[in-house]
Amino acid sequence: MDGQVLLHREGAVARLTLDRPAKHNAITNGMAEQLSDHARTINADDTIRAVLLEGAGPRAFCAGMDLKAIEAFPTAWDFRHRPDYPGAVRSIRKPVVAALKGWALGGGFELALAADIRLAAPSTRIGFPEVTRGWVGGGGASQLLPRLIGTGQALRLLLTGDTIDAGEALRLRLVEQLVAEEALHDAAMALCARLASHSPVATQAVKAAVRHAMEAPLSAGLAYENELNVLCLAALRETSA
Repeated sequence: MDGQVLLHREGAVARLTLDRPAKHNAITNGMAEQLSDHARTINADDTIRAVLLEGAGPRAFCAGMDLKAIEAFPTAWDFRHRPDYPGAVRSIRKPVVAALKGWALGGGFELALAADIRLAAPSTRIGFPEVTRGWVGGGGASQLLPRLIGTGQALRLLLTGDTIDAGEALRLRLVEQLVAEEALHDAAMALCARLASHSPVATQAVKAAVRHAMEAPLSAGLAYENELNVLCLAALRETSA
């Protein structure tokens, strides 16, 4: 197989590695299907409490979807029903940390947007080149970027197709932390281990509450948060009984 997505376990942390370094970890249809399968495995395994998402090799996190994979669909309608690899990451209920280095382009950064926390090495370069090829990305950038960085900055990136470096990504709040290249993996794993040490009910409730906040009006969000708070307290009492 030309490329794969590897799933490894390190204690309570699952590592998802995009393993196609010769092609900047560009996603094939097979890799997209593997990522969906791994997401279901992670959700079904209660011993997994946090997830690290990374790219193999030194040159890229992910350069997006392989253009040949797009050409493999005989019609646009068939393409509409393609495996949704950013959606697969969004479907993971446990906290997901993305470790970025090198190229993170188009669907590659949409994968990172689907994660919950993003660490970036200085080599990271982020961009959305779809407009230069005549289309709009289909993995969430046009919906998530305005929520993260505001409409104007989102349109600047999406309409120009320009790439930005790790420093600007931090300034725009596209990433949460810059980490030295040689320390990136260990820093991301340490963060995952710390998240995994917390109650899985609490971490998944926090994630659900924050994602709800991105869509719901304040009154509905506050009510939802309270229900999750009660759920966590009930779980604590059950485990301590």
